[in-house]
Amino acid sequence: MKDSLWQAVLGEVELSVSRASYVTWFKNTVLLKNKDNVLVVGVPTIFVKNQLERKFNQLILDVLKKNGVEPDKVEYKIHVSSSGTLHKRSKEETVMVLPGSNAPAPSTVKPSGNSNSVRHSYRQGLNERYTFDNFIVGSGNELAYAACQAIASAPGERYNPLFLYGGVGIGKTHLIQAVGNAILATNPKAHVVYISSEQFVQEFLDAIRYKKNTDFAGYYRSADVLIVDDMQFIAGKEKTQEEFFHTFNALHQANKQIIISSDKPPKDIPTLEERLRSRFNWGMSIDMQIPDFETRCAIVQTKATVHGISLDPGVVEYLASHVQTNIRELEGALNQLLAFCEMRGLQPEIQIATSLLGASKSRPKHISPKQIVERTAKHFQVSIDDILGPKRDKDIVVPRQVAMYILRSELHLSFPKIARELGRKDHTTAIHSVEKIEKESSLDADMRSAISAIKERLYA
Repeated sequence: MKDSLWQAVLGEVELSVSRASYVTWFKNTVLLKNKDNVLVVGVPTIFVKNQLERKFNQLILDVLKKNGVEPDKVEYKIHVSSSGTLHKRSKEETVMVLPGSNAPAPSTVKPSGNSNSVRHSYRQGLNERYTFDNFIVGSGNELAYAACQAIASAPGERYNPLFLYGGVGIGKTHLIQAVGNAILATNPKAHVVYISSEQFVQEFLDAIRYKKNTDFAGYYRSADVLIVDDMQFIAGKEKTQEEFFHTFNALHQANKQIIISSDKPPKDIPTLEERLRSRFNWGMSIDMQIPDFETRCAIVQTKATVHGISLDPGVVEYLASHVQTNIRELEGALNQLLAFCEMRGLQPEIQIATSLLGASKSRPKHISPKQIVERTAKHFQVSIDDILGPKRDKDIVVPRQVAMYILRSELHLSFPKIARELGRKDHTTAIHSVEKIEKESSLDADMRSAISAIKERLYA
């Protein structure tokens, strides 16, 4: 009776919300109890619990009423079914640690069945910390999360390739590695390969140098799932792109899953071969947005719980407001606060947070206009001479306008000063440029991502 009631509820909910919302928040729920006018729903994680309580509770009550059930209260309880429990990894897996890595957990990579495959001590495997369970879902990444879960349940059958893109520190690496970890949990024998494009380039160069081209190709083309991080770094490397093109074709033809991340969509990666750009668009491309305030609060709460700390809501909200664009930076701010309080035997309070982090929020004084122009030019891969020169080509004008915008927003320079820094005679050009980029960044995710990436590099 419980099962039939909840299935009826889920059936109507699925028609009322988006597919991504249904998969993310409702699909893995169960009805645990319906007694004494209290209905208890089992949910897989605290994040689903919070979302159902805050956002979807009224919808559930309305649908229950349609089905003849009017409870006084609906409660949501964490409940992980036996089918949803992740299995432990096989002890036969090879453990690899990337030299110089400061990750607290070791990386793992499933050894290839090919004994002649190229092996590198620096090859980076999946990090077991990155799972779906500890990934915080919000409006900016909901679609990406749902797509990755769908892939994990049926690799190679849909969204192939999956191309995730977005700014620095918004969770792309976590999400794509979570797919690999989930697949290995279900099928420990699967050959899941995770690598950054920089490592792919280095291994390809080594294969050429040591005449191991066949071994290199065999290793990657035998993968059941190939996950490539930071694809933008393959741009401009013609021979490596050709090798990846053939690897992509071989895997795609065999219905093997390909997952790619980048800081830009395929169309905006400069010097990327058109045949690769075309193939990246065969599947599904998803723009991962900067996390919203509620998502950042959930991230802070979750990270604090890992440390065994319960934070006051005011502290949580302050941290979420303090860092708005980068999850890694947000986690760093939390760690700084917790370390400060631990060393002094204090409880994390809002006064301590504002005192400790308020000063660090102000930008360093040593950033110069020249550095901003140089960093902007490097990001867009144009020369400084072109930005400062008279050219009016679109690929020059846009970086020039972005540089003006950052000079205004970060250094608060006057418009005449901005114009002089960019070699312009008329300061109205600076006014127009700043207003244009300000408006465009509010509408265009790619522009926001570019500005965020430039600022990240400036203050790194």
